[in-house]
Amino acid sequence: MASSSIIKVVILSIFLLFSSTSYAQRSFRPSALVLPVSKDASTLQYVTKINQRTPSVSLNVVLDLGGRFLWVDCDKDYVSSTYRPVRCRSAQCSLAGNDGCGNCTGGPRPGCNTNTCFIFPENTVIHLSTGGEVAQDALTVPSTDGSNPGQSVTVPQLIFGCGSTFLLEGLARGAVGMAGLGRARIGLPSQFSAAFSFHKKFAICLSSGADGVVFFGDGPYNLLPNIEAAGFLRYTPLFINPVSTAGTFSQGEPSDEYFIGVKSIRVSDKAVSLNTTLLSIDRQGNGGTKISTVNPYTVLETSIFKAVTESFIREAAASNIRRVAGVAPFEVCFSSENVLSTRVGPSVPYIELVLQSQSLPWTITGSNSMVFVNDKVLCLGFVDGGFRPRTSIVIGGYQLEDLLLQFDLATSRLGFTSTLLGSRTTCGNFNFTSTA
Repeated sequence: MASSSIIKVVILSIFLLFSSTSYAQRSFRPSALVLPVSKDASTLQYVTKINQRTPSVSLNVVLDLGGRFLWVDCDKDYVSSTYRPVRCRSAQCSLAGNDGCGNCTGGPRPGCNTNTCFIFPENTVIHLSTGGEVAQDALTVPSTDGSNPGQSVTVPQLIFGCGSTFLLEGLARGAVGMAGLGRARIGLPSQFSAAFSFHKKFAICLSSGADGVVFFGDGPYNLLPNIEAAGFLRYTPLFINPVSTAGTFSQGEPSDEYFIGVKSIRVSDKAVSLNTTLLSIDRQGNGGTKISTVNPYTVLETSIFKAVTESFIREAAASNIRRVAGVAPFEVCFSSENVLSTRVGPSVPYIELVLQSQSLPWTITGSNSMVFVNDKVLCLGFVDGGFRPRTSIVIGGYQLEDLLLQFDLATSRLGFTSTLLGSRTTCGNFNFTSTA
């Protein structure tokens, strides 16, 4: 009898152990998520990898910092047992910012169903958008402790947009859509925050070589060798453009992109003479400064471009750096003959975007201003955006590489660092070796 009781106790203990372990796995709630980001050499686009659908499929999508939501091509090879179209007038449809209904006569299939909510996926590289179905499906992402990827977690019904195959034109080879990190309620930062109840913030750290990284949630943001990059962050407000900058939008809809307040520009600590009205966003949504991962290089309105480049050329000449013919897409290029190498890139004049105070500049060193065309020529990585562009200054991907940028949507604040090269690390130094 005693022996039988002992056996029952042992069996019960084993059952409770496995039950509690199973429950812990089911109830695991990450404090942050992480995705790798690689730079496509041909298009200069930044590409991340997601795992969507059931069974899970690994997909390459182009990272779009200001994009409104994740969209993927549903026309080709979309197979998933967990795909669900979002019905019109549903809560999910309202979350997507749309109350409209669509019907498709060629279905039912992913991207083509009746009585479904519709949305406008946009290829922001070629500025092309089209109507598409709003849908939900499983998305699996690695968690992180800030140092390594950890246990993967799944958002079982992540909202996304169904795009068409022709929308992939101009995207990096193998990409099947774009991952929007913008302010929209169905942007990836907002959906991840809602799914796992962590802070509505994310950070990007782009690299031209090894994989860079995107963190969703709060830090730490640890890079080898044992450097917590968040410790270098300085902060400036994020502004909302009251007029949408998307290709298709509703009247009164604000932009989901990220704008900052540049007050002035300095070259070698000397103020550049500018039409400062261009630095503010007017009532029509024109002007101001935004940050973009879709533009490969910083784009400046023509008068700003001329003022900045003339100042840069003058300061470079004072250091015996000789100007040479431009190399497309760059107008301002130099001989590398008298340009020394430093830890923070070529020894050229610094360019500073002065933010809310003179003591808070976004400093662009040679590592982010100069592009090596060949062994003998390097060019200033800024391009002329023409007269009256929608946005006066667009800070492009090259100027973001090896900087940590933290976007806090809850407080509308940007944290930014100087180049991490000065701290003896890079954005390619996140340890993607999994600990899970």
